[in-house]
Amino acid sequence: MQADSPVVYLVDDDDAVRDSLSLLLRSVGMNVKAFAHPSEFFEQFRGDELGCLVLDIRMPAISGLAVQERLVATGCRLPIIMITGHGDVAQCRRAFLSGAVDFLTKPIDEQVLIDSLQKAVRVCRDGQAARHQIDEAKARFNKLTPREREVCERVADGLINKRIAEDLGLSLRTVEAYRASGFEKLEVASVAELVRMKLLAD
Repeated sequence: MQADSPVVYLVDDDDAVRDSLSLLLRSVGMNVKAFAHPSEFFEQFRGDELGCLVLDIRMPAISGLAVQERLVATGCRLPIIMITGHGDVAQCRRAFLSGAVDFLTKPIDEQVLIDSLQKAVRVCRDGQAARHQIDEAKARFNKLTPREREVCERVADGLINKRIAEDLGLSLRTVEAYRASGFEKLEVASVAELVRMKLLAD
């Protein structure tokens, strides 16, 4: 399996449902890891994979909502599709408030499930890309010296070089030098790019 190939985690205590959904998803080329109990899922789940979780809301010992809350509490952003044979408005609302991307009732329409999974994987991929941009921006800002950071932050706030020089008690030429070296380390070519980078890093 390729490193960037999405994984569909399926957690449902109903053997028939778990087997039929696994067969369906594999038939359309999806990588499926199916579990009868949430504890088995937690043992194998790494937390950083591209994919989503299809989760039965009503299971013995620990409910789907409880699994969702545990994942949220650990900072996991894996998109979740809740499934149930006994759905109600309160459960649906609670699941969505905790970040579920969809809520499907059994018997599950195959095409609706596939569409929902594709949406969930897009959400996961977009989230990973956004987090990568944030991490990259923070890493670049960490390369700056304290003076370079002071100058670049003031440039991003809209101050001109002369004002920055006055604020920091530096010569205009020194500010220009810090600005140039800061832009180089941040790999930005304009104030607009600098502002975007700062917003990502903050």
